[in-house]
Amino acid sequence: MSRIVLFNKPYNVLSQFTDKTHRATLQSYIDIPDVYVAGRLDRDSEGLLMLTDSASLQHKITHPDFKVTKTYWAQVEGEPDEQAIAPLCEGLQLKDGLTRPARARRMAAPAQLWSRQPPIRQRKQVPDSWLEITISEGRNRQVRRMCAAIGFPVLRLIRYRVASWTIDGLSPGEYRLIEQA
Repeated sequence: MSRIVLFNKPYNVLSQFTDKTHRATLQSYIDIPDVYVAGRLDRDSEGLLMLTDSASLQHKITHPDFKVTKTYWAQVEGEPDEQAIAPLCEGLQLKDGLTRPARARRMAAPAQLWSRQPPIRQRKQVPDSWLEITISEGRNRQVRRMCAAIGFPVLRLIRYRVASWTIDGLSPGEYRLIEQA
């Protein structure tokens, strides 16, 4: 029997259980022993963080050979059109190489969106919009770097889905435990 924890990671929380400098960690939210992070989220990103006690599931989720898809909601500065988004779908050259093609589209602000503390910076002269981006690899800060490369910096990043698991029904700081045979 393996355990999976679906956690809606709040902004400014580290994807680890301890920190020598006393920043917010998973320890403040998850009291389940012997589970380990399967795919990190940066401190300034929010949304679905998976933990498990299964080494094989952790490997499957994180290793690029398995091409597990992850969907992100990215609030970006500006209003990209289809032409601007196209490079994301074709694969983009970043400093660490060519990305796999992503699925990307404009979207309305997520209906179940929670407020963030602190709120994102907003500039009166620059509009913002939302993109839904699905990738099948997980390089360091990949979605942020991809959006910056097409000229639309990310203001807020939320991971909505990993494989078939989502944050639906989870408020920030909440988790759901799933036990699988």
